[in-house]
Parts: sequence; structure tokens; C-alpha cells
Amino acid sequence: MSKWLKPAVFLLALVPLALMLIQILQNNLGPDPAQELAKVTGEWTIRFLLLVLALTPLRHLTGITQFARHRRMLGLFALFYATIHLLVWMSFLLSFRWLAIGEELTERPYITIGFVAYVILLALGVTSPKAMVRRLGNNWKKLHQLVYIAGILAVVHLLWILRTDVWEAVVYGSVLAMLLGFRFIRYLYRHRS
Repeated sequence: MSKWLKPAVFLLALVPLALMLIQILQNNLGPDPAQELAKVTGEWTIRFLLLVLALTPLRHLTGITQFARHRRMLGLFALFYATIHLLVWMSFLLSFRWLAIGEELTERPYITIGFVAYVILLALGVTSPKAMVRRLGNNWKKLHQLVYIAGILAVVHLLWILRTDVWEAVVYGSVLAMLLGFRFIRYLYRHRS
């Protein structure tokens, strides 16, 4: 059973990409396909981030260690969908006009915040292989705690983009608050004198 779990999780993580490709091939992305692709890839990035952050609480609450074994792979999928999100924005929305991209990054705070979240995910992805874990030693864990910041920035990025219809961002933000709250309570419990 366990030998099939990793490939199954991998294939399930590719389902959103497959659905997007089907929508593209069927020309079924609505009146503004680029905007829809940017929206969908951004949402899947946040969903994978929340899923990664949920694995540790699930392990603690259930005692099932299988959850944590897929954390790295799912974190890399968060980076994968974030990279697609960034490429959609750079290519379809800004046509790789580097000056325009630079202006957007510096003049629009919600884009700056989203880009900072992406840079954090990229740093975590680059340092996720076992060789990097060994090389960084204790600093690896400190670096990977930046995932909490990336999650917060991603939710703020979405909230800022939605502006009026913020229900989705509120749901994601509430889930993130619960996951971070769980960690904070565990931290207080472990360090109480």
C-alpha cells in the first residue's frame, strides 16, 4: 500500500494541471483566458501551501506519520503552480516586457507581496533536496519556517487582488490562521515552564 501512495499523491497533484490543459484545449477559460489562468494557478498555489502546512497538524492529531512523508513533494508542487502563475502573469498579461514587469513589481504592492512569496517558495524548493538539508544543518529548519511567511503573503496577495469579493481569500486566510494557531499552541505547550 505505502509503495503506491507516493505515485498516487504525485498523480493527484497533477490533476489541476490536467484540468487546466483540458480547459485550454477546449477554449473554455471564459472571456479573459489569461486572467482566468492566473487566477486558477494562484489558487492552486495557495491550496498546496495550505495542504503542506496541514500535514504536520494531521500527523500530530492522528498519529499517522504517512502524512508528513509527502510534505516535500507537495511543497514542490506549490512551487510548481506558483511558477506557472508567475509565468502566466509575465507572458500572457505582460508579454515578457521586462520594463513593464519591473514597474509592476515596484509600483503595485500586491504584486510585490506575491513576488516575495514566490521567492520564498523558490528558496525552499532549491533547499529541499536531502543534500541541501545536510549542508544547511540546523539552518535548514530555520529557513523552511519561512513557509509560514509565504502562506501569509500569498493570502494577502489574493485578498488585495480580489478587493471586493474577498470571500475566497477570507476562507484561505481562516484555514491558514487555524494551522498557524495550532503550531503556536503546540509551541507554547512545549516551552511552558
